[in-house]
Amino acid sequence: MKKSVFVLLFLIGCMGTTIAQTFKADDINIEYERYVLPNGLRLLVHEDHKAPIVAVNVWYHVGSKNEKPGKSGFAHLFEHLMFNGSENFDDDYFQAIERIGGTDVNGTTNTDRTNYFQNVPVAALDQVLFLESDRMGHLLGVIDQEVLDEQRGVVQNEKRQGENQPYGMQWDYITKAMYPKGHPYSWTVIGEMEDLNAATVDDVHEWFKSYYGAANAVIAIAGDIEPDDVYQRVLKYFGDIPAGQTVERQEVNIPVHARDSYQVYEDRVPESRVLFAWNSPQFGDREDIHFDLIAALLSSGKSSRLYKRLVYEDQLASQVQAFQASSEIASRFITYANVRPGEDVQEVRKIMMQEIERLVNEGPTEEELKRVKAAYFANFIKGMERIGGFGGISDILASNETYFGDASYYKTVLQYVEEATVADVKATAKEWLSQGKHTLVCNPFPDYTVSEGAVDRSSLPPLGAPKSSKFPDLQKAELSNGMKIILAQRTGVPTLAMSLMFDAGYKSDYLSKAGTASLAMNLMDEGTKNMGTLEISEKLQMLGASLNTGSDMDISSVSMTTLKPTLDESLDLFADVVLNPAFAEKEFERLKQEQLNNIKREKSQPVPMALRVMNRYLYGENHPYSNPYSGTGYENTVAELSRDDIVDFYQTWIKPNNATLVITGDVEMAELKSKLEAVFKNWKKGNVPNISFKKPETNTKNTLYLMDRPESQQSVIIAGNLIDKYGDISEIAREQMINILGGEFTSRINMNLREDKHWAYGAFGLVLNAEHERPFLVYAPVQTDKSAESIQELKKELTQFIGDKPATEEELEKVKNNQVLALPGQWETNSSVNGSLYNLVKYNLPEDYYQKYDANVRNLNLSDVKKVSEQVVQPENVNWFVVGDKEKIIDKLESLGFDQIVEIDTDGNPVKKEMPKIPQEGDK
Repeated sequence: MKKSVFVLLFLIGCMGTTIAQTFKADDINIEYERYVLPNGLRLLVHEDHKAPIVAVNVWYHVGSKNEKPGKSGFAHLFEHLMFNGSENFDDDYFQAIERIGGTDVNGTTNTDRTNYFQNVPVAALDQVLFLESDRMGHLLGVIDQEVLDEQRGVVQNEKRQGENQPYGMQWDYITKAMYPKGHPYSWTVIGEMEDLNAATVDDVHEWFKSYYGAANAVIAIAGDIEPDDVYQRVLKYFGDIPAGQTVERQEVNIPVHARDSYQVYEDRVPESRVLFAWNSPQFGDREDIHFDLIAALLSSGKSSRLYKRLVYEDQLASQVQAFQASSEIASRFITYANVRPGEDVQEVRKIMMQEIERLVNEGPTEEELKRVKAAYFANFIKGMERIGGFGGISDILASNETYFGDASYYKTVLQYVEEATVADVKATAKEWLSQGKHTLVCNPFPDYTVSEGAVDRSSLPPLGAPKSSKFPDLQKAELSNGMKIILAQRTGVPTLAMSLMFDAGYKSDYLSKAGTASLAMNLMDEGTKNMGTLEISEKLQMLGASLNTGSDMDISSVSMTTLKPTLDESLDLFADVVLNPAFAEKEFERLKQEQLNNIKREKSQPVPMALRVMNRYLYGENHPYSNPYSGTGYENTVAELSRDDIVDFYQTWIKPNNATLVITGDVEMAELKSKLEAVFKNWKKGNVPNISFKKPETNTKNTLYLMDRPESQQSVIIAGNLIDKYGDISEIAREQMINILGGEFTSRINMNLREDKHWAYGAFGLVLNAEHERPFLVYAPVQTDKSAESIQELKKELTQFIGDKPATEEELEKVKNNQVLALPGQWETNSSVNGSLYNLVKYNLPEDYYQKYDANVRNLNLSDVKKVSEQVVQPENVNWFVVGDKEKIIDKLESLGFDQIVEIDTDGNPVKKEMPKIPQEGDK
């Protein structure tokens, strides 16, 4: 008996003992003889006389990766054609093999190779060699349109059958997700229907000539034979076949899946499946073999990590699987779990990642690694019992010769397995499984049923009587230091929303530098004298709270939402932010730079560009509202800000007697006041400056201010005039008037420019609310070539609204009804109620304003709307702001009859025109 066979039998006999833990690659050997025919065909022969049979395995080094885009499925289609007869044996190949007692007969195609194999009685070897050589060298004469159509139909039905199976689309989704378009693996082996339909006889002939030459093939023959005798027979049958064209081999090409991706689909499956896929090293690489071990660690056997956790212990999954889908130029590592019906898919997904991350971070134990290495060797050895079929000796020899040019490369692979250490496996897992993965979730189609109905569908059912919305009653109090409190007590859900409002806002920049209020308030929650910014963030999470600081035109505020059980600690934190801001130099510099970056962003975006400069021209210079509407200021003013300016803002405006706390939620006023007195007891009153609002000095009207934005694909049009301060007109009538003109989707302006003209995605009207005079604006981003026409339409809408086409009774009833029906939802949450309290304070509204709001909307009449229309809509006083490509729009704009067109820059400064050249003597 040969030594290698003795070692093999000894190892098999010792399965399950401690010997299984000490497999050595050197102890495993497959004896074979290698021949190369003059035409380049490689022949591998292995003697095995235990049974009078022989395995013939033919491999062609061509797969789907050799296909061209648009020609997918050719390799697999050709595999089918090769079974359909040849020039000298024009009959079905399977029938021929069956007639001679063949077994294990099949052919397969993957991304990299196509193979054909069969086991037959040794007496039938010559017939098999004749058949294999005839289809290798004498095939094209029988491939005509009829044969192509027949096998194309077979392949397409195979594709349908596969996709009709549960999870049948899985591989298609993974392939397209993991490989970029054009990559040799970016299409499936079976191909696309349209590509198969497009295949012609000429295409098929060209494919055969390109890849099915003798020099691109390997034949492995194993069984009751003598090597030299086999060589002579193979030479006889195959020696006259041309070598074929030279085949270019593709290099390793592993795409980088830079970030996690997520995909969900539905299929007719019994249970959901969660699948992860990573790109991984190419076939035969040391790390590729490590992934075989990693797969086994995760899902092979009941003690594997995923099986033990998900199937055995938690019983959340019915099946787990992990495998390395190895291919020649790139591979994929895949693991999935089938979720038991009724269990949580996301919980299974989370646990899968927990176990994978644990393996990545800790690596396997020595015992685990020994177990999976032993199983790897055992499976390989068991495959060696067979001379043919998948994993048999002829398969091992042919695959290693085809891929690596060395039929003994399996020994290198076994050496990789033997040498793999815990550190090696951990390093491989960390390197590849820490990269972006694709998550694919397959869910069962829902089971739907229908019930009998008796609905009259000839008309819409009538609306029921709308219920009146109720705004909570308000309670007021004042602390000993002068801080005012307004409480809207609401029980039911133990949450609270609060805003501490200071009469400051962007208007206070009038007394300092533009951008001061914005930066100061942004810094308020970036650390106190007791806590850093990260500590504040962590504590808020622990309390279930959120905290924000900021400003608008008139108010600077510190706001918080929290839970009743954590109110005491939340108020402590709230007070610490209000009373002890650190204004740390590093945080100041960071947020100052952020604000400068925000200004740059505003100057690059069409709408913010206009809003930055609009106030300057509507209010005039040296008005508290004349700075950029966003409050960010100008680059030069922000660059000049120092920490001392921030401290000065805080010491000037953040005073209790300049503050009102509005709060909504489940708390009693007495309890609340007591808590607030305690946390703010050391906060002292102080003098607060008064900002004088003079009448806006709008020096222009019927003027267009143009901001050039070259290559803009749209022009942004904003037109506006100032209206009376909040409360000096009927605000409820004003709101409904705006809704009719431009505040809703079905408003006049939007229906004109979007639905009728198709010049804009949306066009609207609104009032930018402020405590004093406010801008009424119409706004439309429109296609560049319709800029002038859109201005004309907007002018027409404004003029007609206070002229011959005022608001109608029908329009008013529609917007009133919408408003009334929406009110109950408007005040659903404590935060939304608190938003109304904010407005109550900001605009000094009557205490019962929102209690009466519902009734006041219902009672609004058309004369109220017409009256306020004339107060708000003032076409003769409108100034226009356009951001667009000047070169493309200026000619038409100049024809619109504006008193003047002024080009301004992103800070609102007029652009200086180049002086015309004065002709000199001698000039022509």
